[in-house]
Amino acid sequence: MTQPPPLNPHEHYFDGQYSAFFDGDAPVPQPVTLMVDMAARVLEIGLPENALGGVRWPLDEIRQVEDTAGDSGVVLRRVGDPLARLHLVDTRALNHMPYLKRRAAPKGRGRLALWALGAVAAVAVQIGVLIPALADRLATYVPPAGERALGEATFGQIRQALAGSGLPPLATCDDSAGLAALEKMLVALNVEREGEAAVKVFVLDHEMVNAFALPGGYVVFFRGMIDAAQNPNEIAAVMAHEVGHVVNRDPTRHALRSAGSIGILGLLFGDFAGGAAVLFLAERLVSASYSQGAEAGADEFAYTVLEDAGVSPAALGDMFERLRAKYGDAEGVIAHFVSHPTLGSRIERARAAAGFGKVYNDILSEADWADLKVVCGH
Repeated sequence: MTQPPPLNPHEHYFDGQYSAFFDGDAPVPQPVTLMVDMAARVLEIGLPENALGGVRWPLDEIRQVEDTAGDSGVVLRRVGDPLARLHLVDTRALNHMPYLKRRAAPKGRGRLALWALGAVAAVAVQIGVLIPALADRLATYVPPAGERALGEATFGQIRQALAGSGLPPLATCDDSAGLAALEKMLVALNVEREGEAAVKVFVLDHEMVNAFALPGGYVVFFRGMIDAAQNPNEIAAVMAHEVGHVVNRDPTRHALRSAGSIGILGLLFGDFAGGAAVLFLAERLVSASYSQGAEAGADEFAYTVLEDAGVSPAALGDMFERLRAKYGDAEGVIAHFVSHPTLGSRIERARAAAGFGKVYNDILSEADWADLKVVCGH
């Protein structure tokens, strides 16, 4: 192919005899002439006369396609054009193309960031606002049998998780004298013992200092909580507080919120269905951190129940105070008792709820308290 004479010192012509241009519309190579215009900083790709004119590629936008041409030349592309390719045989032209190896900056990065931010905000609104609001409404429509089934299943998962894989579920304490003392406490607190609204109380043989409520009227104490108490009134105060959560259906609301969050997270990060979801839900219920309003409501319920039973409401504040002093504000498994941001004011309100100068009694006799302390047999 005869090259035209150089009319401009800024124009460089190269042999296009064995070069080919693919426009991306048809898989047919087109022979071309090549000229680099350094003044305009473009590569002029001259197409045959029967084609629609030539093609101009800015030198700054030309990139080399790696590992496609072997030893027979190079393949070039233009940034922003996903299909067009230039098979270049005369590689001298590459000396005028400064950014052959540079990666093209992704387009639409700002828009992508905005979409990502919007998606994160949407998930946050769903988990933080919509799901809690929906859970609060749905909780009032869950039938007692459904709540009881959820509580029973969750309690079983908790027992199995604490025991470990392949072992029998964690034992519930069954010393008859200790359970009799516990029943006396429940009767003195006027806790519902019959019918669908009956509260079922269990003690798990574990050193964890904790107590919590589950959907369906389940209240669970760990042996460690009983061991940590200095007198039966402190256990009665914690019992009344957890029963307050049951009466207010806080565990059911919390379970529905957690289940909704699991569903959203499952859609984002993978399947959360099956045993993993149940275990996650069980953990959330054991370490439940209820809202300020729910905690205040359970506290107020406890004050009334304790007062009616002739027990000082200050016992609730005393128990919280001692746990906080011993374990800190957010230590391990008792965190949901003592990590609330207004714990100090809750302790003060519990002590203020006790009648000034009023004489209160112990909810259990010394003998019954001694029986309850060994409800797990040790």
